[in-house]
Amino acid sequence: MSATVKPVNQKAWWLILPVILCVSFSAIIPLMTVVNYSVQDILGPNQTVFVGTEWFASIMRDEDLHAALWRQLMFSGAVLAVEIPLGVMLALSMPAKGWRASAVLVVVSLSLLIPWNVVGTIWQIFGRADIGLFGWVLTQLGISYNYVGNPTQAWLTVLLMDVWHWTPLVALLAYAGLQAIPEAYYQAASIDGASKWAVFRYIQLPKLRGVLMIAVLLRFMDSFMIYTEPFVLTGGGPGSSTTFLSQYLTQKAIGQFDMGPAAAFSLVYFLIILLFCFVLYNWMLRVGTSTKETHHD
Repeated sequence: MSATVKPVNQKAWWLILPVILCVSFSAIIPLMTVVNYSVQDILGPNQTVFVGTEWFASIMRDEDLHAALWRQLMFSGAVLAVEIPLGVMLALSMPAKGWRASAVLVVVSLSLLIPWNVVGTIWQIFGRADIGLFGWVLTQLGISYNYVGNPTQAWLTVLLMDVWHWTPLVALLAYAGLQAIPEAYYQAASIDGASKWAVFRYIQLPKLRGVLMIAVLLRFMDSFMIYTEPFVLTGGGPGSSTTFLSQYLTQKAIGQFDMGPAAAFSLVYFLIILLFCFVLYNWMLRVGTSTKETHHD
């Protein structure tokens, strides 16, 4: 028997060359530059001193960094805890067919079209007690609201602003997942006399697992890198109550021009995001699945 050797066309590499070049210039080369800065002390133009892992050890002892990391974890956790269930509930309440479905989709998507800096400006005005509707209503209800002077209220305002801005993204993803469920599942549930909760628990939620995995990862990564909205709304204050990791990094790199520590912190920041995304991804893969082990005597 004669073996047939399939010819290999090496010209296919030319098809992915543009992608390789784009990734190199947009990701690999900047990342290598940051790695280079993280092990050097930059004294001036063409004046650097190799310091090894000194900057990494320095940022690990930075208490301000630890506080910013804790605030960031609390904020990202609150974002996921609020936006994912709220987005699913919003998707379930949206009409599935007809002109109402198109109209609701357009209205829900409006906040996603607003740039980040404009969102911060909108809520900066919206939350003022003298000219903003939200601040005025709270004042009329007897609630002392001042997001520029109260750290807790500032943090909650940033959270509310993010929920308003990005919950529609979760809703649109969940809505697309719901539309992809075959009608036969609902017909079978109707024949069995299943309640709405049973339909959601055993049909809709398992079918949405892949979509929700994407929503969780997208919202976690975006919330963990939030910068523009709190910077415009509160400037990181009052004090440091809304100074998250990205703002702390910007203060290090641009405000203090500590390029070495900022580069080391950037790498740690990148690894933290990768680690949490890896944990969330594997956790979401296991949610809703049960492994049954049979033991034979």
